[in-house]
Amino acid sequence: MTAHGTFPTFAELLAREGNLTGTSWGLFPEPERGTPSFITSGAVLEATDCIRTGAVFGLDYPADAFDPGMSLKRGAPRHTIYSSHPAHRDDYLDGYFLQGSTQIDGLRHRRADDVGFYNGVPDHRVAEGTPELGIQEWAEHPIAGRGILVDLDGFRNGMGEPIDHAAGEPLGLDLVHAALESQSLATRPGDILLLHTGWCEWFLALEPEEKQRLRESRKATGVAQSQEFVAWAWDSRFAVIAADNFAFECLPAVPDSPYRESAFNDHGMMHQQLLAKLGLPLGELWRLGPLARHMRSTGRWDAFTSIKPLNITGGTGSPANATAIV
Repeated sequence: MTAHGTFPTFAELLAREGNLTGTSWGLFPEPERGTPSFITSGAVLEATDCIRTGAVFGLDYPADAFDPGMSLKRGAPRHTIYSSHPAHRDDYLDGYFLQGSTQIDGLRHRRADDVGFYNGVPDHRVAEGTPELGIQEWAEHPIAGRGILVDLDGFRNGMGEPIDHAAGEPLGLDLVHAALESQSLATRPGDILLLHTGWCEWFLALEPEEKQRLRESRKATGVAQSQEFVAWAWDSRFAVIAADNFAFECLPAVPDSPYRESAFNDHGMMHQQLLAKLGLPLGELWRLGPLARHMRSTGRWDAFTSIKPLNITGGTGSPANATAIV
């Protein structure tokens, strides 16, 4: 099977035997590229049709934007500028967590508790300096194609029912479908799905003590965990899914998450299903507000979108370095 051929449905993936159950392992011509393989050269060319106004949007927040942020371990980097002589300036970063701000998760960011890393890569090969599943795959061959923005924030505000970020509201697949329908937006294989929840702008507007309280509560808005969402993501042939919230998924996982047992180290989160089993990259903390407002004003919800991670051999994740051109 190739990116130009026919892939099994998610139901058919579940019928695979042994450690292959529910995985895309071995289905892609470039085994470690994962679902970005769904973007064919033809799809890249078609995505240029999304450029209508020439407006360009950077989708990354500053490296130190989330200080404090929701992560209990990732802090903001310290930027130092130095000079060797009066005509020279150079600089470096200390304590730079590659997933501390706008990021894309690499395929070695999560292993599945039950079957291990994507494509069965052995645990000992996921270490500093080894290339398997590293973020460099998407740096050397960047991800580019049609991005579609689903405006969950705008849809709920239009209903007079704003998303409850303070409570960390779970956002179900039914909401995503309703927003897509309201935008008359159809998905295509190879799409880069952008979910605009409004969480980042809401969080960044809080006072530092409010951010700290939210961090301690471990509650954050995001997609509700369900096998239906995972199946839809695969069957839609999305190349990447990104959102403007902390973990893409809601925190904590919903009580009825189907992954409580299989992803016990992740407390029922979907990351293992999407990254380690399907090879589907996740984007988090993306800067989608300005793009969403522009799209609302034009009524067009797609953009030529590029993602160029840092070229770090064996990186588990990276700043997304994402750009949308509309």
